[in-house]
Amino acid sequence: MTTTLHARAVLLDMDGTLVDSTAVVERIWLKWAEPHGLDPAHVLEVVHGRQGHQSMAIMLPERDHAINLRENDEMLARETGDVDGVVAIAGAAALLEALRGQPHAIVTSANVALMTARMDAAGLAVPELRVTAESVSASKPHPEGFLKGASLLGIDPADCIVFEDSAAGVEAGLAAGMRVIGVGQHAAAHGPTLAVPDLTHVTITETDEGIALFVE
Repeated sequence: MTTTLHARAVLLDMDGTLVDSTAVVERIWLKWAEPHGLDPAHVLEVVHGRQGHQSMAIMLPERDHAINLRENDEMLARETGDVDGVVAIAGAAALLEALRGQPHAIVTSANVALMTARMDAAGLAVPELRVTAESVSASKPHPEGFLKGASLLGIDPADCIVFEDSAAGVEAGLAAGMRVIGVGQHAAAHGPTLAVPDLTHVTITETDEGIALFVE
């Protein structure tokens, strides 16, 4: 069964949505967590979709946030230099190609360097408009990033569709007043508008009113 959604703009998360970086994310975060004695399962529940310093604040709530900010910079540098196992999500290249010429942006918790490294490793073109960690004051699940993306595109949030995989990302998209297509085997559990196993289940065409998305 195919569901058709109409929109005027598309906002795309990166990790877990366009790029499968699970291997490196888990490898680096579990190494960081080990000396703190944190439960690995809890760590992996927290870190996806958020900026690193916010994940650290959740897991180590009593720690000085200045330490989190410093370690987050160190974490980003390690992640940028480690792209072993980073690949494109199935259908990502075709989706980005279909969006060429249409209003769209990437909205990611990564900084510019990390975004560029992972998109390059996955062989994907970075959208011209991007909202990264440097662009916002609040991390997902706060809706700031998606609202900023809509504002930069000049599109009403209600006319935007978000592609996300994580609980924090889905929450942010819905809080921004946008419809959310969840991507990946766990996305449906986070309450998106619709969910797909990967991006091969989404087809995009241009219409007189904007963009039509056919979701299988």
